[in-house]
Amino acid sequence: MANFVLRFNFCAMADLLQEYLRLLEPSPQLIADMQKLDGDILILGAGGKMGPALSKLAMDALRRSGAKRRIIAVSRFSEEGLQRELNEIGAETIAADLLEDRDLQSLPEIKNVLYLAGMKFGTSGKESLTWAMNAYLPGRVAEKFKHSNIVAFSTGNVYPLTPVEAEGATELMQPSPIGEYAQSCLGRERIFQYFSSKNNTPVFIYRLNYANDIKYGVLVDLAKSVWTGKPIDLSMGHVNIIWQNDANEIALRALLHCSVPARVLNITGLKTLSVRSLAEEIGKQMNKKPLFTGKEQPTALLSNALESVKYFGAPGTTVEQMIWLISAWVIQDGATINKPTHFQERQGQF
Repeated sequence: MANFVLRFNFCAMADLLQEYLRLLEPSPQLIADMQKLDGDILILGAGGKMGPALSKLAMDALRRSGAKRRIIAVSRFSEEGLQRELNEIGAETIAADLLEDRDLQSLPEIKNVLYLAGMKFGTSGKESLTWAMNAYLPGRVAEKFKHSNIVAFSTGNVYPLTPVEAEGATELMQPSPIGEYAQSCLGRERIFQYFSSKNNTPVFIYRLNYANDIKYGVLVDLAKSVWTGKPIDLSMGHVNIIWQNDANEIALRALLHCSVPARVLNITGLKTLSVRSLAEEIGKQMNKKPLFTGKEQPTALLSNALESVKYFGAPGTTVEQMIWLISAWVIQDGATINKPTHFQERQGQF
């Protein structure tokens, strides 16, 4: 590991970007699945954290596969330049507010739908909007696209805190969400499950638990804290993480695994990781000693992703690769999204 530490600590930003772009390339498995997929792809909520990268990955995989299909990205596109950026890579874009029924009903009928729309950050104080986005809108979308395959993004937050030694909640565990955000996400799942059975719509419920990129995620939160000397709260002492590109690959490949009744799968890394150990590894890269507060609790928000391996294999990017790249990115003052994960939250207040 020492060689990687030295390489990343002293490499130029251009080298970091080259390494980052290498980790964004589509896998042979994704390219093969894009060849198999029937129909175009509609991405709802394409302007969020994962949507732009998902749209780009889909376009890249389609080009490499030789398949002639459309990628249509739908968002309000409040981020300046994003719509133009997606158009330049060959994706079609539609500016729409999905809560406006006129906008929703004007969308084209597409065979494959990825539903990324939702609300998490800043939900405290905006509970009614949270429920509208996370539980009401899914019903409108499910009715609109009743003849499509739908991959509906959800979250591991629908599970209760589980003992660390139990290696995470499996899909067989009964949901027991803590707080209104997590409750509204379970509402989203139930609505999609209802309409899947009612309309015979193939659905895949995609329970994601913590995607990481150089611009956001648990590792970015930890790296920023280590770099600035901010104490790290250990009360949520263990986490699961997955590289964002691996998570996006699985989302696209999941379009081939939608079913009636709706299929539910946990999507995350296969290891239960100690927050303390992650911070210490980041500290070695940065030549800084992390500061801690609080104490590890015997329970944490953890998901068991072994079932997903049967469909998609293990995620291709290692924890070590993520740590190397994200630590160096923070050291170089690379741009990040100012949206902390709040992974430390044990009471569901986001």
